Parts: sequence; C-alpha cells; structure tokens
Amino acid sequence: PSMAAMAAPPPAEPPVPPGRRRPSLLTVEPLVFLATVSLGLQGPLATQYLWDRLGAEHGYSDRNSTDSSGCGDGNATADPLRQEVEALVSHWNLYINLGGFFISIFSVTLFGPWSDSVGRRPALILPAAGMALQTGIYLLVMYLELHVAFFLLGRILSSLTGDYSLILASCFSYVADTSERRARTFRVAILEACLGIAGMVASIGGGQWRKAQGYINPFWLAFAASLAATLYAAFFLRESVKQKKVAKLFTLSHYKAVYRLYTAPEHLSSRWKLALYSLAFFVIVTVHFGARDIYVLYELGFPLCWASDLIGYGSAASYLAYLSSLAGLRLLQLCLDDTWVAELGLISNIAGLVVISLATTTPLMFTGYGLLFLSMAPTPVIRSKLSKLVSETEQG
Repeated sequence: PSMAAMAAPPPAEPPVPPGRRRPSLLTVEPLVFLATVSLGLQGPLATQYLWDRLGAEHGYSDRNSTDSSGCGDGNATADPLRQEVEALVSHWNLYINLGGFFISIFSVTLFGPWSDSVGRRPALILPAAGMALQTGIYLLVMYLELHVAFFLLGRILSSLTGDYSLILASCFSYVADTSERRARTFRVAILEACLGIAGMVASIGGGQWRKAQGYINPFWLAFAASLAATLYAAFFLRESVKQKKVAKLFTLSHYKAVYRLYTAPEHLSSRWKLALYSLAFFVIVTVHFGARDIYVLYELGFPLCWASDLIGYGSAASYLAYLSSLAGLRLLQLCLDDTWVAELGLISNIAGLVVISLATTTPLMFTGYGLLFLSMAPTPVIRSKLSKLVSETEQG
C-alpha cells in the first residue's frame, strides 16, 4: 500500500442517531451500590455511636436495661439524664448534617455544571474519595477516642468534594446522558432500586455486625466500599459526555449557569415547571433523609427500646421501599401517567409517616415501614421530568 494509504486515519464509526446511544457494559449502578453501602453503614451506626459515646461520658449507658432507670421502664422518657443525652445526640446530628449541607450546596452546584463540560467521571471520583476520607476520620475518632466534633470535620471535608449528593447528581446525570427519553423514568427507577438493595445490605449487615463486634469493623467495610467506588470511577467507568471540552473549575460561571437555568426568558413555561419540580423534589428528599436519624433515635428510646439488630432491620425496611417502588412504578405505568404514579407515592409516604409517628410497638413500627412501599416512586418521576425540561448540556 502507498504511504498515503498507510497514513490515512481509520474509518470513523457511523454516527449514533439522536436519542439512541450505544449501551455501555460498565455503567454507574455498581458505583451507586458501593457508595450507598458506605453511607448505609455509616448513617445508623454513627447515630448509635454518638448515643453510646455521649451517654457514657454523661454517665448514661444502660439504654436497654430493664431496671427503674432503663429503657424498658415507662418512666425512662422522664429521666432528665436520658433527655440530656437524646438532646446532645440530636444536636450533634444537626451540626453534622447542616455542616455537610451548607458546604455541599456550593460544591455540588460547582461540580455539577463543570461535569457537563469535562465529563461525569471527575465528578464521581472526587466525592467517592471524599467519602473515603470521611470514613477514615470516623475510624480515627473510634480508635483514638477523639472528640465527636471530628465527625463534623470529616463531614465538612467530604462535603468540600461534593459528598454523597454529588455522587447521586452525577449518576443520575449519567443515566440522562445514556438513556432514551421515553425509557428514562424507568431507567432512573432502576438506579434508585440499586440504592434500595445497597441500603438493605448495609443496614442488615451493619446492625448484626455492630451487635457482634462493635463499631470499628463495620466502618472498615464502609471505608473499603468508598475506596472501591473511587477506583471503579477512576479506572473502569466509561465516560458518558460525548463532546468534552476544557472548563475552569473555580469560576462563577458554573453558578451563573444554574441561575440562568431557572431565569432564562426562552421557554418560560418550562422554566416555571423546572422551578416547581425542583421545589417539590427538595421537599420530598428533605422528608426522606431528614426522618432517618429521627427513626433511629425513636427506636433507641422508650417504648420501642430496639437493639442494633432491630434498628438494622428497620433501616432495611425503609430501603425496601426503593425496590417496591420500582415494581409499583413499572406496573402502574401500564395504566397511569407518571404524574399519577407520583401522587400515589406521596399518599403512601404520608400514610407510612402517620403510622410511624403513632407506633408504640415493634409490629406497628414495621407496619408503618410497610406502608411506605410506594414512597420512593415520586423521586424518579421528578428526576425524569427535570431532565427532559433541559438540554443535554444542562443535565449536571
């Protein structure tokens, strides 16, 4: 062959028609699973560790005893020392969650639009590594018995890299990049089902493991899961953004892009829908995540007096809603519009929360968890609707 023929580039692959993308063998589901296992182990166990640690420091360590000062006694709720420990645990949970929120609200809105240009993988590697760093700090607190304020430091450092919120945002953006519009709601629901499976595994395993061996070994697993998620994103995950371009990270243009998303004059009706769906999503997710720490505190105290294994089963029951919601969403889509499926999901959530708020026995508490069977259906519907209201370059 001639030199010109040898130097000619290989023939380009035929273009992919709009709306149809080649499926990737390696996608974000394993990463979501690993990150959620790490989070699912840390959440309930961190609250229980705060309870035990602060209770011991204040002379209250008999949470499950049945004597006159223990949890099994109806007068336990009036114990001023117990109320002090409950208040301290609640306050530290509040500080840790608010510290993470106020930092990550800036980091996520920085990394999200940035990922639209440079790709999703950097916006997945950073928060996964940050979660590993947070878990490492938690382990140091347990090994060295450092002050519980270092929990807040770990959460802040993780939030600087985007925390679990950026992992979710990037993963759902990845799905929007690689899915067809008509199948996007169910594709998003599959990703949320991975959250449920991982949460159930972490909750049941963490509760039993904590009961058998204490806190440190489960947190080592959480650290390993975060590190594995980091390595998966760095070396195995395929990029979903097809036309990457160089973009500065530390610039106000990313925040301006978020602002323009909601204020652009074109397609005014779509922008109103975008704002309202975002508000609805904010309220729903606030309820989902805000109630979890309250569940643990309530289950620890009178009249339930649950041990760590039952708390794990309860947490697993709450994650089971991800799977039942996926099945319910798929079945209801056959006869109902997505919007009505979301409405039924909200009714399920309300019913479950009402029963849980009145639960005084273990069977009634699990009945409340059971009524949440469709409670996660609204989130994939809203995520799908949000992604369809913006262009492909605005998914992040």
